[in-house]
Amino acid sequence: MNTAVTPVADAHAAPDYCPNCNAVLTGHFCSQCGQEAILHHASVGEFLHEFIGHYIALEGKLWGTVLRLLFRPGALTLEYIRGRRVRFVQPLRLYLTLSLLFFALLKFTAFFEPSIAEADAPAKVAASKVQKPGKPAGPGAHAGVASAPAADPEAEAEAEQTPDEKDVPLTDVNVTGDEKVQRWLQSWPKVKHQLDAFEHLKSAEKIKVFKDGFYHYAPYAIFALMPVFALYLKLLYLGSGRRFGNHVLFALHTNAFAYFIFSLMLLIPWGFVQFVLWCWLLGYLPWAMRRVYQSGRWSTLLRWLTLMFFYSLSIGIAVALSMLAGIMTIGH
Repeated sequence: MNTAVTPVADAHAAPDYCPNCNAVLTGHFCSQCGQEAILHHASVGEFLHEFIGHYIALEGKLWGTVLRLLFRPGALTLEYIRGRRVRFVQPLRLYLTLSLLFFALLKFTAFFEPSIAEADAPAKVAASKVQKPGKPAGPGAHAGVASAPAADPEAEAEAEQTPDEKDVPLTDVNVTGDEKVQRWLQSWPKVKHQLDAFEHLKSAEKIKVFKDGFYHYAPYAIFALMPVFALYLKLLYLGSGRRFGNHVLFALHTNAFAYFIFSLMLLIPWGFVQFVLWCWLLGYLPWAMRRVYQSGRWSTLLRWLTLMFFYSLSIGIAVALSMLAGIMTIGH
């Protein structure tokens, strides 16, 4: 049994058996493992040939996938559902590749730059304890404890509080100023400690914390929303007979398209091109929904608006949580 690689002198002749699994060869590819029948010795030329043949050539998977993804909304999803899969890039691989490209470009172009107003939190807290704004200091300010409740309505209200209300512990964490948040923070000392540390950072350091949290956690958070996107579709198309996996497939393809368009926007910052890309981005999803789910125009439009509202809200929450997660890394 000959399992050796085809020699260079006879490079165009296929062996009788597959070098990988020893199965009998009857064509250009092994029927058992799928490996090519004709193998060449490793060389730079062979590597370039494989790269050009599989990724750059017009008949390769990449071009067929990208052309359908960009210019035929929903067609790639339908091809996959119908079983025509080997000619296209796998949905998960396509999504991960384009999302990685987008976040790399986003970081490289420094497009994401959160801003925080310059403020010295400890100084503001100290100033608020010295004197309340809008109340000039007068003779009654140092008159003593006895005259304070009568001169100050707020002090009067404080004197009327029940013992239970007075015993409620408060903190100096300047997050929202809401008493309920302060009580909640007391039950999470780790979170309170990190927020205290964050409040004492300078504005530039706070921005860096947010950016690090975004770039580190946002790709995972948004990827975790793919089942959520599919769940929204499942609810919007109840009774359509579509399996949940089909909705996930549609979510991967449409979000991969969005990553591709956003990447182009980062690379081509021209006003007219940006306008065209935004128009195509907005029109792509309802077009794809109508083609895949075979629904009417107005029902598709209503479902699209509902989907965009809830998914945009989910994206906002995911991004905010990603940035806040950076706070938990302070000091680590």
